Amino acid sequence: MSNRISQVPDGLISQRFDVALAKMLGISRAKAGALIANNVASIIGRDADKSTRLTASDMLSVDLEEHRAPEEPESVQMKILYEDEDVVVVDKPVGVAAHASAGWSGPTVLGSLLKRGVQITQYGPPSRRGIVSRLDVGTSGVMLVCKSDLAYIEMRRQFAQHEVVKIYHAIAQGSLKQDKATIDAPIGRDRNADFRFTVTPIGKPAITHYDVLERFPEATLVKVNLETGRTHQIRVHFSSIGHPLVGDPLYGANPHLSERLGLGRQWLHAMSLEFKHPRTRLWTTVSSHYPDDLQRALSILRGSDDSSDNESPSAR
Repeated sequence: MSNRISQVPDGLISQRFDVALAKMLGISRAKAGALIANNVASIIGRDADKSTRLTASDMLSVDLEEHRAPEEPESVQMKILYEDEDVVVVDKPVGVAAHASAGWSGPTVLGSLLKRGVQITQYGPPSRRGIVSRLDVGTSGVMLVCKSDLAYIEMRRQFAQHEVVKIYHAIAQGSLKQDKATIDAPIGRDRNADFRFTVTPIGKPAITHYDVLERFPEATLVKVNLETGRTHQIRVHFSSIGHPLVGDPLYGANPHLSERLGLGRQWLHAMSLEFKHPRTRLWTTVSSHYPDDLQRALSILRGSDDSSDNESPSAR
């Protein structure tokens, strides 16, 4: 028998055994419960069932011969925009998650980097090591992962202190009244749907700045600067002012417009990251360009096939 022995990660202390195991292995809670019931997973030194609460001193054992997680596919389309001894910055394609999670069986940024032999720091939770900021599966663009311990500590601080400049381009439905504005509204989980978020007085502070780049009869292209980084922040904020992102049915997008533009996801792209390099302290900018699906939709809105605004990736 070959067992994997793991200490309970700090973020999972006091969690139910099945919930913690699901997060650690990237499987569903039901699957985790079955592994516990069949003694494939256990807590060393004490009896436990799926509802047992974990403590900081618990050591978990999983029979690797019995539990073989399916091999994660690699995203061959994911490009590396910048890399040195401390950080690697990728151009994340749509349909790629930042890291493994319960219920997700597709490619991830972290898994794809590891498959390519990129060395990632051990800092951070096991399934999210090196990751200090994430993009949704349905959002493409620039994402940074830390290779060194030094980078993880410093970049986590920079993101937490809102020192990193995160620039996105998005297309919102309708005509925004102002050419430049700030949306300052707290965001929290929607009580009616766990997977949705909403503006709520009991949410966490969230601030989004935007500038209009181009106007169309049915929509508006904007540059967005995120001061904070809440889950679905841009999507929630624009929906809250009556202008959901084009292609985003979860937050109220017009399905007919999405179909006409050939969009299967929200028109949202992380264009660039600007940060102080964790080792050299030099200001560093890494940029991306629109992927094909977003460029096609933009060309349809413009009534042309013009792709001249598609900037090449760069770092300086």
